[in-house]
Amino acid sequence: MLQPETTADHIPGRIEFDNFEHGFPEGFGPRGWDHLAYAVGIAFATFQLVIAAWNVLPSQVVRGVHVGFLILLTFGLIGNFTAKSNLGRTLGWMVGGVGFLLGLYQWIFYADLIARDGDPTHTDLVVGTLLAILIFEGTRRLMGLALPLMCGVCLLYWFFGQYLPAPLNHRGYGFDQIITHLSFGTEGFFGVPIYVSATYIFLFILFGSFLERAGMIQLFTDVSLGLFGGTRGGPAKVAVFASGMMGTISGSGVANVVTVGQFTIPLMIRFGYRRAFAAGVEATASMGGQIMPPVMGAVAFIMAETLGVDYSVIVKAAVIPAMLYFASAFWMVHLEAGKHGLVGMKKNEIPNAWKALVHGWYLVLPLAALIFMLFEGFTPLYAGTMGLALTVALILGASIVLGVSSTTLRVIFWIGLALIAGVVSRNGVNIFAIAGIVGGLVLLSSLSQGGRNTLAACRDSLAVSAKSALTVGMACAIVGTIIGMMTQTGVGTIFGGWVIGLGEHSLFLALVMTMLLSILLGTGIPTIPTYIITAALAAPALANLGVPLIVSHMFAFYYGIMADLSPPVALAALAAAPIARENPDKIGWEAMRIALAGYVIPFIAVYSPALMLQPGDPMAAKIGFYGAVVYATVKALVAIGLFGMAAIGFLFTRMSALERIVALAGGLCLLGEFPYSDWVGFPLALAIVAWQWRQRPPRRKVAHA
Repeated sequence: MLQPETTADHIPGRIEFDNFEHGFPEGFGPRGWDHLAYAVGIAFATFQLVIAAWNVLPSQVVRGVHVGFLILLTFGLIGNFTAKSNLGRTLGWMVGGVGFLLGLYQWIFYADLIARDGDPTHTDLVVGTLLAILIFEGTRRLMGLALPLMCGVCLLYWFFGQYLPAPLNHRGYGFDQIITHLSFGTEGFFGVPIYVSATYIFLFILFGSFLERAGMIQLFTDVSLGLFGGTRGGPAKVAVFASGMMGTISGSGVANVVTVGQFTIPLMIRFGYRRAFAAGVEATASMGGQIMPPVMGAVAFIMAETLGVDYSVIVKAAVIPAMLYFASAFWMVHLEAGKHGLVGMKKNEIPNAWKALVHGWYLVLPLAALIFMLFEGFTPLYAGTMGLALTVALILGASIVLGVSSTTLRVIFWIGLALIAGVVSRNGVNIFAIAGIVGGLVLLSSLSQGGRNTLAACRDSLAVSAKSALTVGMACAIVGTIIGMMTQTGVGTIFGGWVIGLGEHSLFLALVMTMLLSILLGTGIPTIPTYIITAALAAPALANLGVPLIVSHMFAFYYGIMADLSPPVALAALAAAPIARENPDKIGWEAMRIALAGYVIPFIAVYSPALMLQPGDPMAAKIGFYGAVVYATVKALVAIGLFGMAAIGFLFTRMSALERIVALAGGLCLLGEFPYSDWVGFPLALAIVAWQWRQRPPRRKVAHA
């Protein structure tokens, strides 16, 4: 079923280009043109599903066609939503069509391109140049100027860096060398980021979209309300918990804001939270979705490929920090509620969490299966494909039994379906057998009106997922400019040398420099390119200073996320602003305050790698590895507790300026492994908590009749 059609008179023709970074408007454009975009979206998603299920094409071809689809749909949708006439929309689709043909060039001439690698023809150079132009222009129109300008500066350095003074100069490269390196092979546009976009990212976007269609958002919301709705400041705690749960399947901060936030932000405002604070809570919690296992964000897949480790290794490293991040957000809203006397929801307004789980328990099965397969060593591509197949089977099966009145027949259907799946999987899971089961369910669903509506909703999910993948995909493509420039010129070693030189005197200063670089980059560009740039520049240098490699990459990742909460850009705040009807800058500053405790977690992980389950923790020699894990976790909890008290100014009662300074000092002492820092930090924490306990107001006595 197509999205609601809009007439040419009512399409949002004045949408600013950089607003597409938060996603396109609902639907696919004006009447008639929406069918074209919808069909291309389904074709794109179908191609990705076939590639995920059956490895039938070489990786280079998959990357080329993926980029071709990205360019086609990007220019087509931008034309649909911004052009003021059919001629403008036609031009948009024509330009996109050229981009699609450039992607197909990688397929059609695959063998020839390999044979003449390093010796491009004139046609190759024309194709490579046009590809670069369309990727830069498509990204500009989709996401604004920041990222294309940054990549453009790298391109200028690539062409003219030989004229700079040492040590910034390089030996110089010809036009054909640069275009070949950039537009062909696997070091430029078709590097690791676009490989991950063409495989894992698109698949998990589909997975999340189908789970949302199945009702996962409602399940998370009901469980969150049942658990925390009645507690002090309950609506804000619901926002944190629901966004954390949603993050396990979406992996997108902005997507979390615009889905969960539609419910939680108005709820928080209704129960007394300031508009800016309510939106800041949702923005902070939603951005944590990118670090919340098992799906996490696209960066986690890129990190696994970059480091050459199993995805499960990244997931394990992220588990404790992710829990601490959401614990810090939970703590901040608890303190804010206590400071302003905000109460929870009434009992009759709160759904029963257990009943919600009993009613929707089956929705958790795909997620549980995904987690099991990831930790059993299956590839993310395989695990995601099977998780998606299970989700589709549950959706279609539910639509089939919906019209069956007999409970016995429903039970027989589900048992029979499980037995069939078990029989075809007795010698190992076969993707052809699973596809056959899904195909059978599709045929059964087509026999009833409700089933046909469900099939239409599944078809919609395919098209919407393709639209959702554009921003991530185009970012992964254009950032190949930076990767290609660095791999050919070796400029990354210069910055790495600066970080190492600084770290020889103070690791803490090197970490602060890396943090600032990541946040500054992230205020203008999305998390994915921010991570890629920072990891390429600083992570190897931090590793040379003794920081475990995964920890150094996670350090860059975390602050790329924090950048989305930081003004002046603050993407998550911008997404929350129209829901809260509040100024984005105010929301951004509130989000930074709420996330203040979260800013310290990466620093603690560097000095205590056991927090990310990595070796090299100094406490491991004294109390063993798992003892070090417990110690690092407790230390982090105390630190975020102190930072929360300093930021909000409340524990048992309102805190004076001096008390907040003491709490901040204690938190800073627990930030790293400095001489006697823990011996100072823990006593300060104990002292400020004890002092606040003494200052607490007396309980009011309840008069009994």
